[in-house]
Amino acid sequence: MFQDRSRFKIEVCANSVNSVLAAKEAGADRVELCAGMPEGGTTPSYGCIAGACAVGGIKVNVIVRSRGGDFLYDAVERQEMLRDIRIVKELGAHGVVFGMLREDGSIDEEFLRQCMQEAAPLPVTFHRAFDRCADPVQALEVLESCGVTRLLTSGQRSNALLGSELIARLIQKAKRIIVMPGCGVSAENIALIAQKTGAVEFHLSGRVRQESKMSFRHIEFDKEEHVAIDGYAYQISGVEKIRAAIGALL
Repeated sequence: MFQDRSRFKIEVCANSVNSVLAAKEAGADRVELCAGMPEGGTTPSYGCIAGACAVGGIKVNVIVRSRGGDFLYDAVERQEMLRDIRIVKELGAHGVVFGMLREDGSIDEEFLRQCMQEAAPLPVTFHRAFDRCADPVQALEVLESCGVTRLLTSGQRSNALLGSELIARLIQKAKRIIVMPGCGVSAENIALIAQKTGAVEFHLSGRVRQESKMSFRHIEFDKEEHVAIDGYAYQISGVEKIRAAIGALL
């Protein structure tokens, strides 16, 4: 589809330094570093950020999100996020990722501008809080007026392929901002998403299940009914999945 590798960019949603290493090995251009993937991504630990930025050879954008749930933040959470942005910069991140809404589903422009000021001069990505906006076209205009570099969106659908029609409209309307499809992007559909939307940057996780190497497993905690995660396995970015997605665009 693309004539050469330099014509498109791949961003990997990475949840650890090991995932950053996998993304680099696979040939990705950038990672969005986050914790709390089951919650849609939250601010990672400072040790993780420092380790990721020390990898070198791949850009590290760090998500700043105080909690899961909605994107309507109170005064305490806002101060937490502003402090996190300052520390993320100090730790050497190449960019910052955040998003915030008002009660009526519009972009919280006042708080966005505060965060933009703290993040400067780093580029900013507005994450999938956008997909909860009441009016996506108006929201796009607000993001551009605030100087946001990049928008991550699934086109307000459950995945980017289903949302490709809106993503294509946003790309056509965008004057300065980069519109990047994300959510459910894989080697199997990335070329079709590119064709339908005209996008040149793509966000994917490429996650694989990593089984625990524990030889002893306490039967009491093997399957905890009140816990939604597996205590003896975790997710990590998979080199081959990322490579396959890149290959599908060439």
